[in-house]
Amino acid sequence: MDLLFGLLTGVLFGFLLQRGQVLRYDVQLGALRLKDMTIVKFMLSHIMVAMVGIYLLNDLGLVKLSLKATVVGANALGGLIFGLGWGLVGYCPGTSLGAVGEGRLDALAAIAGMLVGAGIFARAYDGLLPTVYTWGNYGKITLAGVLGINHWLVIAILIVAFAAILRFIERKGL
Repeated sequence: MDLLFGLLTGVLFGFLLQRGQVLRYDVQLGALRLKDMTIVKFMLSHIMVAMVGIYLLNDLGLVKLSLKATVVGANALGGLIFGLGWGLVGYCPGTSLGAVGEGRLDALAAIAGMLVGAGIFARAYDGLLPTVYTWGNYGKITLAGVLGINHWLVIAILIVAFAAILRFIERKGL
């Protein structure tokens, strides 16, 4: 049942990526050049909805949050590799699958590269644990936990801030 739910939510996410036009190469390139904010708008909107939904489900006891440790070294290195890959092929994991769904077979090369990268990571993981995974390891933290305030207050502040960013982007026509 979990696999079916995962498949259905993945198809829905792909549909939303396609409808939001974030699968297009020119939109991807525009995002990398900070000229087209379609992806930023899509992601900020998604984050706003998701953080309310996830914390509401958590507070109702329908899901349990499973936090990962905040490790600055691993996040920085992973972000650099992710950004380099996105810049080289013009796809991130979600958009590459959506592009294949649209019939753009060039995304298959990107997916193959991601799988090779995942394999390399799996082989290197044990060597990364005593090094990169110790650089700036803050453990399992949340912004609300660090600030010592209720998570709904953080969510409200972030929604106001993200809405202001979205409004700014729209007014600038980006």
